[in-house]
Amino acid sequence: MPETQNDSVYVTDRLIAEDIDTYLDTHQHKTMLRFITCGSVDDGKSTLIGRLLYDSKMIFEDQLAALQSDSKKVGTQGQDIDFALLVDGLAAEREQGITIDVAYRFFNTERRKFIVADCPGHEQYTRNMVTGASTADLAVILIDARKGVLVQTRRHSYLCHLIGIRNIVLAVNKMDLVDYAQDVFDKIVVEYSEFAKSIGIESFTAMPISGFKGDNITTLSDNMPWYDGPTLIEHLETVEVNSARDASKPFRMPVQWVNRPNLDFRGFSGQIATGVVRPGDAVRVLPSGKTSSVSKIVTMDGELDEAVAGQSVTVCFADEVDCSRGDVIAPADNPPAVADQFEVTIVWLNDDTMHVGRAYWLKIGTQTVSATVRQPKYAVNVNTMEHMAAKTLDLNAIGVAELSTDRPIVFEPYTDNRALGGFILIDKMTNATVAAGMINFSLRRAQNVHWQPTDIDREAHARLKNQTPKVLWFTGLSGAGKSTIANEVEKRLNLMNRHTFLLDGDNVRHGLNKDLGFTEADRIENIRRVGEVSKLMVDAGLIVLTAFISPFRAERQMVRAMLSDEEFIEIYVDTPLEVAEARDVKGLYKKARSGELKNFTGIDSPYEPPMTPEIRVNTAEMTAAEAADYIVRKLMPLK
Repeated sequence: MPETQNDSVYVTDRLIAEDIDTYLDTHQHKTMLRFITCGSVDDGKSTLIGRLLYDSKMIFEDQLAALQSDSKKVGTQGQDIDFALLVDGLAAEREQGITIDVAYRFFNTERRKFIVADCPGHEQYTRNMVTGASTADLAVILIDARKGVLVQTRRHSYLCHLIGIRNIVLAVNKMDLVDYAQDVFDKIVVEYSEFAKSIGIESFTAMPISGFKGDNITTLSDNMPWYDGPTLIEHLETVEVNSARDASKPFRMPVQWVNRPNLDFRGFSGQIATGVVRPGDAVRVLPSGKTSSVSKIVTMDGELDEAVAGQSVTVCFADEVDCSRGDVIAPADNPPAVADQFEVTIVWLNDDTMHVGRAYWLKIGTQTVSATVRQPKYAVNVNTMEHMAAKTLDLNAIGVAELSTDRPIVFEPYTDNRALGGFILIDKMTNATVAAGMINFSLRRAQNVHWQPTDIDREAHARLKNQTPKVLWFTGLSGAGKSTIANEVEKRLNLMNRHTFLLDGDNVRHGLNKDLGFTEADRIENIRRVGEVSKLMVDAGLIVLTAFISPFRAERQMVRAMLSDEEFIEIYVDTPLEVAEARDVKGLYKKARSGELKNFTGIDSPYEPPMTPEIRVNTAEMTAAEAADYIVRKLMPLK
């Protein structure tokens, strides 16, 4: 068996390999603590986790042999074991000696089980750190004793506090490199205390350690007799976990799945986010507000007399109540709120800038809705905590903004409930997760503004006009001929006694949208407003024609989502850029080429052609009149 660098025999828990059932039974009822290590580059996060794995006897003989071999080849500790190699598994991480991706590791002691996430220290990987912190009960923030509090120390501390981690360990690492000096430790603690207070961290546990040497990790170090606090592992074993706090909160269970295996059983499955539920409890289903009572709680192991936060169960009702995925089950007398407008804090995680007004998918718990973000109220400078003006958010930026959803969602402020207060934003076109967010509170107008029902609905308006309302959405480059063709189509529909209205891109900018420019954010808002007006006109029973460049697929999809698929007809006026530029009726291409006109579509701003338009016309091959005739034939019969 290999020997350690201290020449002692390393013995793992053989019970794992010899009798896995007994081993699992032994650890089944231990509590689980999820924690992260974070801080600046080279503060020793990976080394610390490697040391924890090593000291908890979670490394097998073959792993230890490989670790010793790798340490000699690519390690950074000479001939000694480089514990960081237990965590940094990517080739790029080993080559550079840094952590890039979040690495999760499991280990356990006699008192508790642990899942630890090693988070990267570089600023460019802040999004990876946010991912690791989102489920953590505790954060170990490391500081290199030689360097003190750095920018990333502040950034990660702020993010941990923002995400709701209230158990903070300030681990002043590499004390062996400063001769275990108490004055160095005390100075760092004082500096960090001032910063922590400024961002709202009420308390933290400070300890001097050496991840490489093992000082104060599992046993108190003889090198620092002046420190009389707990060791790191002792603190990790005794700190309160989130599940204990969550159990004391009101019952909340987002419904993940309607469990219907046969005609005789119908239950609602999900993981209990907070609280306790028992058979006989009166419950309310949100957002509908329907009430019932719990008839039984079912799991794979049988029925339960009680289920608590963290358990995945199936809840059955005493009554036939409509309940589906995305709904939330709560106590009848203490339900969470429902709203569709919020103030939120957003951490932007995507390389592409946030598009104000663009519709994103918002996923909160098991609910998925369409949401739009308004211009940020401010962005946060995490180095100074200054609130700065911002028109949008870039990669790793943190800001506060207002957000609205296309329908009411069940929520609680993030500080009260992570499951119903934390969300992600997903790009509708790429399905990439672009942001993580926390709901601060709902806007009062969301509670006070309600839809006023009317007796004369859109069907009545359509019958009166004897036609099927639609939006004919003309899109294409500037100079493609959209306005000309739309005008020809409207004249033909008018001769057929159809009730129409034409919204032209230039015309609406003289009134409705005269406050908007031509930045990407303004163009998104331009299309959103036109979409809302078009929807109102469809409600009035009209056939609406719109002629807008509308260069982005996401915004055209946003308008389509406001209507039914049958009501939205996308007409792609397909004209090659060189043809459109040769026409240059308004002289815009000439100005764009000379630099006088910025953000011009096709020159220095992109145009995303439709993937599957309902109608396509090519004005390089047909006249405007021919294109109009073709469109009307495709639309017929229009009542």
